[in-house]
Amino acid sequence: MSESFFMKLIVEWRQVLKRAWSVRLMVLAALLSGAEVALPFLGDLLEPGILAALSALATAGAFAARILAQKDMENGT
Repeated sequence: MSESFFMKLIVEWRQVLKRAWSVRLMVLAALLSGAEVALPFLGDLLEPGILAALSALATAGAFAARILAQKDMENGT
């Protein structure tokens, strides 16, 4: 197989993990998904589906942030 078939880390991957909004929003979506799973154990604090909807919005935001150039990031990464 050709070398281009395999994924490679970008040069500034640590900077991207620290500063990219797409990464931040994906972490938020993961936390909201986890909270949705824990919700039955917390009682009736929130209506069912609220956290899932917020997770979906965070995921959509992460997608948008990933394809848009981000300020203070090299090559908009």
